[in-house]
Amino acid sequence: MKYIMFTKHLEGLDVGGIISALKSVGVEGADLCVRPGYPVNPENAEKQLPAAAKQLADEGLSIPLVTAPTSFLDPEAPDVQRVYAACGDAGVANLKVGYWHWSKEDGGYWAQVDRIRAALDGFQALSAKHDVRTCLHNHSGTSMGLNSSAVMNLVKGFDPQHVGVFADPGHLSIVGEPIDMALDIVKDYLAVIAFKDMMQTPGSSTRVVRMGHGFVDWETAVRTLTEINFEGPVCFHSEYSGEPVDTVIDLARIDVRFIKSLLAKSGE
Repeated sequence: MKYIMFTKHLEGLDVGGIISALKSVGVEGADLCVRPGYPVNPENAEKQLPAAAKQLADEGLSIPLVTAPTSFLDPEAPDVQRVYAACGDAGVANLKVGYWHWSKEDGGYWAQVDRIRAALDGFQALSAKHDVRTCLHNHSGTSMGLNSSAVMNLVKGFDPQHVGVFADPGHLSIVGEPIDMALDIVKDYLAVIAFKDMMQTPGSSTRVVRMGHGFVDWETAVRTLTEINFEGPVCFHSEYSGEPVDTVIDLARIDVRFIKSLLAKSGE
């Protein structure tokens, strides 16, 4: 498994600052947030994404995953095509697209599944052209890929080299199957896994908490990943929103230590 960190909550740092943060956390690369307001964004990705990849590589780091804006749902959109091409030029293996949300006013669930799969035909073609896999992220709420069973309705039958699942034990702990079952359901399509913990109390919204303090069964998650010989990127999401960047880095460092301690305990 290759440890990387989501750079969304490193907002305000330039590429050099992101590199320093990644090294401080103790990961091997970035889940690079390519969104407006970040050093690499959809408008400048053609030049800046390959440049950022080289800058990280010069420091012994990599970009196994790019997270695009949540609006990236149309494979024909110019911004989408530009970012896919940039990922291909930069050697980025995986790209997380946006989220389709269920609506009962939109023809019902299965009609929406059909439309999403039609879009995924286009994304699969983009992925094959640029050698970057399209990833769908498990996300609680009304996301059409909210858990393993739901996301398989979207991706099953596509080529796993071009369309994959970004499994998220945090969100799965809220709306998903038991984590070993969830990973077994998607294992043929499992491209990336997010490491974050979440919880929800009656009457409250879902929130991210420190790893080991939420609903995720981490021992089972780590054991299952080991059993299925998962070798892809493990993304520490570090979604400690509202915290200063230095605190986010500190908490991410603790998260990495937490997982390493579980692996040591299991003898891996």
